[in-house]
Amino acid sequence: MANVSLQQVGKSYGKSVAVEAFNLDIRDGEFLVLLGPSGCGKSTTLRMIAGLESITTGDLLIGGERMNEVDPKNRGVAMVFQNYALYPHKTVEENMGMALKLQKMPKAEISERVAGVADMLGLTEYLERKPGSLSGGQRQRVAIGRAIVRTPQVFLFDEPLSNLDAKLRVKMRMELQELHDRLGVTSVYVTHDQVEAMTLADRIVVMDGGVIAQVGSPREVYDTPATEFVAGFIGSPAMNFISVERASNGEWASMDSDLRLPELPGIDLSRFQHVKVGIRPEHLTILEPGEGVGDPWVLSAKVVLAELLGADALLSLSVQGELITARVNGVDYPEQGQELRLRLNPDQLHVFDSETRKALPRIKGTTV
Repeated sequence: MANVSLQQVGKSYGKSVAVEAFNLDIRDGEFLVLLGPSGCGKSTTLRMIAGLESITTGDLLIGGERMNEVDPKNRGVAMVFQNYALYPHKTVEENMGMALKLQKMPKAEISERVAGVADMLGLTEYLERKPGSLSGGQRQRVAIGRAIVRTPQVFLFDEPLSNLDAKLRVKMRMELQELHDRLGVTSVYVTHDQVEAMTLADRIVVMDGGVIAQVGSPREVYDTPATEFVAGFIGSPAMNFISVERASNGEWASMDSDLRLPELPGIDLSRFQHVKVGIRPEHLTILEPGEGVGDPWVLSAKVVLAELLGADALLSLSVQGELITARVNGVDYPEQGQELRLRLNPDQLHVFDSETRKALPRIKGTTV
């Protein structure tokens, strides 16, 4: 096992910058997830760690040793690809032992290692089969097994579950968690799927346009997003955003509708005339008749669309002309066209600078 350090690492293709000044220390034994939309630079960063992409600027250290010019095979890393990358004409056993064979390891030792890893991954009965006769999940386990037998210092995963169906992805996520707990090897995992990131990661690195937008635990990036981008990217359904401007009476008026909000709590907005307010759908509460009388955070709303998800339902609501989404219990929820009263939880509001898109900090100790 080893720690990985990226120090001002950047990658450019001519004048196009794919990754810019990437600074990050990945702890020994940590499961770190690089998360972001397509084109944000996460796979490029992973490939630079693997040695499959050259580093334009900065230094990469693995286990304290500089790796910029070291061949991929000598970096002590093993990579699991999205498309499995298995030899179709070779058996599972041959695929898993290929890297060891190329290292000219004795056959007996190769067989012993492959057998041990196959037992760990539940592949023993498939060792004589070829990849074409395996399911997608089994092929992915073979690809993971091929990486494990090399006993690397670092595992690199490049969207390994994206080709699997939803049910199998859930199963494979559980297997990856169990595998990491058992092996404790430093792992870097690339995905655009926030569910994978939230369930697998010790820490998440959210990337936006080739730069790091935020680094933190799943709880931290969900509860205290550093930017509007992070707030909108983490969470499903996405956070509601309302652009507001300061009214003469101290209220905040929506710039796109008739919605008005009270003075925003616990945040120093003295130098701002325009901000963007965010609130997650699960932090909106549908009130019973007679509840919340006189509460300034209670608003009238009308259900535009109701979507049942099973345990939950999503309501698209028109609130004084502003369209927002609420997540409610999937039993006895309001139907399309129904009018209701809605409470926004002011303690769960997020406020962002309209220009920089950075989150504005809440004053410590303040609640509503």
